[in-house]
Order: sequence, then structure tokens, then C-alpha cells
Amino acid sequence: MASSTFHLFPCGVSSPLRCNLTPCFSINPSRKTRRLAFSTSHTMSGITRENQSQPLAEERVSLKHFFEQAKDLVTSDSGPPHWFTPLDCGHPLHDSPLLLFLPGIDGTGLGLIMHHQKLGKIFEVLCLHIPPKDRTPFTDLVNLVERRVRSEHHRSPNRPIYLVGESLGACLALSVASLNPDIDLVLLLANPATSFTKSPLQSILPLLQIMSDLLPSLRLPLELSSMAGVMMADLEKGVGSLSWDFVAQSISYLSVFADILPLETLPWKLQLINSASSYANSRLHAVKAQTLILSSGKDPLLPSQEEGPRLRQLLANCETRVFEDCSHFLFLEDTFDLVTVIKQIGIYRRSIERDFVLDYIPPSPSELKSFQDKYSWINIMSSVILSTLADGKSVRGFAGIPSEGPVLYVGNHMLLGFDIVPLMTQFSENDIILKGIAHPMMLMKQGKFEQPFSDDMRLMGAVPVSGKYFFRLLSTKSHILLYPGGVREALHRKGEAYKLFWPERSEFVRMAARFGAKIVPFGAVGEDDWGDVLFDYEDQMKVPFLKKFIDEISDEAGNLRATIDGEVGNQALYFPGFLPKFPGRFYYRFGKPIETEGRKEELRDRDKAHELYLEVKSEVKKCIAYLQEKRESDPYRSLASRLLFHARHGFTSQVPAFDID
Repeated sequence: MASSTFHLFPCGVSSPLRCNLTPCFSINPSRKTRRLAFSTSHTMSGITRENQSQPLAEERVSLKHFFEQAKDLVTSDSGPPHWFTPLDCGHPLHDSPLLLFLPGIDGTGLGLIMHHQKLGKIFEVLCLHIPPKDRTPFTDLVNLVERRVRSEHHRSPNRPIYLVGESLGACLALSVASLNPDIDLVLLLANPATSFTKSPLQSILPLLQIMSDLLPSLRLPLELSSMAGVMMADLEKGVGSLSWDFVAQSISYLSVFADILPLETLPWKLQLINSASSYANSRLHAVKAQTLILSSGKDPLLPSQEEGPRLRQLLANCETRVFEDCSHFLFLEDTFDLVTVIKQIGIYRRSIERDFVLDYIPPSPSELKSFQDKYSWINIMSSVILSTLADGKSVRGFAGIPSEGPVLYVGNHMLLGFDIVPLMTQFSENDIILKGIAHPMMLMKQGKFEQPFSDDMRLMGAVPVSGKYFFRLLSTKSHILLYPGGVREALHRKGEAYKLFWPERSEFVRMAARFGAKIVPFGAVGEDDWGDVLFDYEDQMKVPFLKKFIDEISDEAGNLRATIDGEVGNQALYFPGFLPKFPGRFYYRFGKPIETEGRKEELRDRDKAHELYLEVKSEVKKCIAYLQEKRESDPYRSLASRLLFHARHGFTSQVPAFDID
């Protein structure tokens, strides 16, 4: 076998030794873990709590690395199942949770190889390797994983343990979770094999057993033709990008398939999955762990898309996500990024409860670009953003926006909160992550009022409204977006466009002064150029089935202002019926930043703080009135005029607006 470059961690040595040799392992007696000496020659640097606000590295290996490392791994080790840590995982954040990867049918433990570098920044990663010749029964594999889980829990009882499994590994994770309901586990499961009884692989089990018993001399030819058949079946069923990559890259690696899944091993693996499926299904009722099911839309081996909703109904704390164009081997898809999904779902935490501020991981450059591309249709609005300089002069763009936090942007909501996404997009393009303080229903993952862009809100750092998170955002010098009018303002009635529904008093002024935050009042207009409310809350409450629905979703989301009388306290949720128009234009005006630095003691006085609160509210009203007046002279307010401008000057050209005075 050709020599390769590996990293070796001898016991008691803190830094790796680099050498050229065949694969080798060392045992850490204190943890009974083999440290696998594979590396992809990337230099990794750790992220500490001090620099965790920086985006994660963008490096990502290719499918080729999976084949090459799998070849080295399966031909160098024939012992029992064991754990290893890929060196390309680097050094995680301080107090990072543990991630145990449980492999699928391949057993290599390298299924997350495309994600190692990003995962290794935020998790301590251990992978389970099951050698091809191993015949450990499923219940013994459950015991092996359970021992590791219990050992790690004993060492760090307050640290969550993530079990990431695919197909067979997902059954392992569910089984271990069912036996340990008192341990804080988080399950991330790709295409669980709990649906194996409905798999087309069931029909070939007897044939494989006969081939294995009677034709051992035909081992390699049969294996190669079997693997080729699987690949062609993938293609015939329209599987995603992975199958094409297999065709393009894996012809020279067909022998690796034969090493990973020898003909005599394949029947055993399928029988193992059959046992795993039965065992896991029998114990689903006992699984209490937080669970995320990741289903491929084009899985030719398992009915994964149908299995997700079934498990969601049976498990106590489960949500699902479907990836329509992905194949069975989800973690090896070029278009799938596990860390991005973890951020979008908001499932990353370092303790028993998720802290939306301290556990937040900023979007990487590629995630920001994907976010901006997703909402590129907003460019049709050619939103106008004005800011105010220190001398009071208004300018177009972000010149008057403070670059250093903490900054608190306080403004008005337009209908359905349409104003949020354009703001977040524009700020992100100017290297500012605008973190919204949102009603909890905006971040609901699943329910009757699930938001279509809640994943993106979590990715961009939105937090549920609470004094605790407001305090932490200010203490971390964030750029914070606050709408005092809340749900009542966003779901206003007919004739209430641009009317403010702010509480009589607010505590945000005194909290901002405590941290010396700048307060930037702003106004937004343009909703009335997009649609008119025709069927509002008052109308819908007169229809019995709509009234029942409104009451149900309002109870589910909760009323954050139940103690406030009048319309400001009416936080009922409903979907306004409105008549769309040809898309108009959104306008935003940010007023002159109000300094609170050095005014902490002054603004402790409630009356002084209330005066500043009223000043902010007055400035917001002035911004709204200014924009309503000035847009009347905007020659590009209509969609047709903007399209004509783009046709002449290019789609990326900034569309002019009214004269600024």
C-alpha cells in the first residue's frame, strides 16, 4: 500500500507529529478513543469565545477526499468498531458541545467529511467506524454508543451531546436516546432507516445471501456490477447532483466500493439495518430528545420523504426539513451544508437551553450570499434608503449609519412586516448584521403560524423579544432592530397604514443608556403601493371559522402585551386579506443618531427617559411624513419606470429617486 501523510497523537503529546507512514492509531486511556491520523493538509485555527463573532471558514473538501480516505481507512483496520476524531476538524469553540457521528451502511464514519472543517469549529467531533468485516450485532452497537454517551455525560453533565446519524446511524441514535431520556441529547438524523420495511432493498436480500454463499469467487465482478446498478438506478430516478458526481468521479474508485461493502458483508449490513429498524421503531415512544429529521426528496433506497412526517407525529420533540433535490447520501451532497442547516433551525446550543445571543454563530460569506441571492427579487423595488449625517444633512445610502455598536434602530412596521427583509438584505450588503427583536411567532419552527422566512431570521440573528436578550444584544455591541408597535402595527386594520401603536411607556431608552448605545429613529413607507387591506381583523372575527382560527393561533403564539389595555395590547394574529398592486417602491429614512453615551445617570430618571422616548417617537413620525411627501416627486416610483431605467442602464445600476433636501 502506498504511504500517505497522517497526523499522529501519541498519549501525553499536545501537538501532532507529522510523518509519512501507513495509517495508525493511538489509544487515549482516559477516554478510550482512537485518534484517527487522517488529515487533509489544511491548516486549521481555533475559534475562542473572544473571536466567535467571526464567520466560520469556507473551506470544503470534495467527494474525492471521501473515496481516498475511505480506501486508506477500510484497508488498514479490521478490528472492532471504534471512535476517531478527524484532524481536519481543528479546534472548536470554548465549551463546545460534543458531536458523535453514527455512520450509515458504509460504516466508514467519514460521511461528514465535507463538513468536518466547519463542524470542527463549533463541536468536538467523534466519528464511529465500523470495519467492513465486523459482525457486531445491532444491540451491541447500541451498547457501544450508549457507553460513550454515558461516559461523556458523566465528564460534562451540563454539555449537550449531538448524535448525528444517517440511515443505520439514525436508528442507532434513536435507540440510544430511548434508553437515556434523562441525558441532554440532540438528534440530527438524515434519511432514517426506520422506514426500511418499505425499502426496495428488501427484495434483494435473499438474492444477495445466495450470491454471498455460493459465488465467493465472483466477489469483485459482482460487487462492481451491483454498485454500478445502484448508481444507474439513482440516475433513472432523477437523483440530485451526487449521483452525477458519482458517475463523473467514481469510476476509478469502484474497487473502493468493493472494499467498503464486500459482497459477503452487504447481506449482513442489510440484515443489520433490518434489525435496527425494528428495534428503533419499537422504542420511538421513549425518545424525549430534541430531534431534527433531514429527508432527501429523491432517495431511491428509502421512502425518506414520507418517513419524516411519520416520525414527527410519533416523537415527542421533533421537527423536519426536506431537501427536494438530494439523494440518499445527503451529507455527501455538494448542495447540502449541515452547519448552515443547524444555524437556520436554531438548534445549536452549549448548555441545556439555547441562548439566542451567546450561542449565535454569524453567517459565513457564502451563507450571506445565499441569503442575498434568495431575496434578490426584492431588487425590483429598488428600495430607497436615506441616512442622516451628524450635521443633520440627509444622504442616500449608509453614510449616516453608525459602523460600531451597540446601535438601536427604532421604527415603524409596515403591513405583514414586509419592511424587514429589504432592511436585513441592504444592511448585510453593507457588512452589518441587523439583529431583529421579534415576536416569538416569527421564530416558530413549526405550527399553525409557521413563518416562511423564519429559518432566515434565525440565520441572521433574530431573537425573541425579552429583556434578557435585549440586554445581551446591547452588551455584545450588536446592531439591533426594534419595532415598538409589534404585531398590532404589522397586522393593522383598514385605514391604519403608517399609524403607530406604541406603548405609553417603554424601557428601551434606559436599557440603551446603560450601554451607551446610539438610538437611530427611522420611518418606512411604501406598503400602500403594494396592496390595500380589504378583509381585516374586524371583518374576519365576524366569520365563525375564521374567529376560531384567529383565537387558536393567537393562543399558540401568546400575547406579549396582555397587561396593556386598548388597541396597543391587542396582539391577535390574523392574515389580512389585501388586494395586490403592481409592486411599488419602499422608502426608508434613518434620522440623526441620538447619543446616550454619558447619559446613564440622567436617564435613570423615568421622566427623563420618557422624554427621550417621546422624542424618538416624534422623529419616527417625522421620517414617515417626510417620505410620504417626497415620494410624490419620485419619477421612478412606478414599476414600469424602474424597469425602463434598468433596461437602459443595466439591472445593477442604482435607480434614482427624488431630490434630497
